[in-house]
Amino acid sequence: MTDSESSQSADGARLLTPADVRRLADRFGVRPTKTLGQNFVIDGGTVRRIVRVSGVGAGDTVLEVGPGLGSLTLALLPHVAGVTAVEVDPVLADALPGTVAEHAPDLAGRLRVVAADAMRITEVPGPEPTALVANLPYNVAVPVVLHLLELLPSLRRGLVMVQAEVADRLAAAPGGRTYGVPSAKAAWYADVRRAGAVGRNVFWPAPNVDSGLVSLERRDAPVADVDRREVFAVIDAAFAQRRKTLRAALSSWAGSPARAEEALRAAGVDPTARGEALGIEEFARIAEHAPPKEV
Repeated sequence: MTDSESSQSADGARLLTPADVRRLADRFGVRPTKTLGQNFVIDGGTVRRIVRVSGVGAGDTVLEVGPGLGSLTLALLPHVAGVTAVEVDPVLADALPGTVAEHAPDLAGRLRVVAADAMRITEVPGPEPTALVANLPYNVAVPVVLHLLELLPSLRRGLVMVQAEVADRLAAAPGGRTYGVPSAKAAWYADVRRAGAVGRNVFWPAPNVDSGLVSLERRDAPVADVDRREVFAVIDAAFAQRRKTLRAALSSWAGSPARAEEALRAAGVDPTARGEALGIEEFARIAEHAPPKEV
């Protein structure tokens, strides 16, 4: 099967082939940079797989972060009500509508492009997005996911492609060595799981690491009488010195080891446990029993 044949789609969009990606990059003078974490997807099967596994449908408005040259955008547009693409590179942001008009002219009206840094946006124009689907730069994947889940309660589900190690950390359950700050904070917002592996050769340029798919399903935050930021402060303190017991690790947060132990016992948590043993509900209970601030 040729590149041209494999890129044909019966649903109104012609997906980008490896030759298309390089042609567009040359046209726009784009050279992938490590600074922006740019690794463009060149495999049609991979973007089709992402759309399929994401579970998005005709009722969804998808938020896509880092659309790049448009490989995933073109795969998404036939299946959803619209795509809001947030792109930090102004050259790529300006180019994307033209690429969609060329490869999916009947679907161009479904695209909205926002030229901005996804970690800094405070709102998203247009219909509220219901799903996050993105190939995220490795160096900002976790903060982007956490920021968007906090900013946009309308996001009910997501599927992100990230570095395999990051995928493991996001989806880790309490009790393992990979469980840490990303896992605990993501669990505040969503049920998170690994949804598959992705090889290196589907990207241009090929990265030096493997990638993984992470599925997110929005869940209710733990019932707590404290603000999310207070819970996250406990998480940060608990993992800042992860080899230490919680009594020791939370001593600065609480004011002293004795005050930390008092808060832990009030929350029903063993002071000799370590942070990796706790789920998000336990962290919320500890935050609820924070010692009063000393004046």
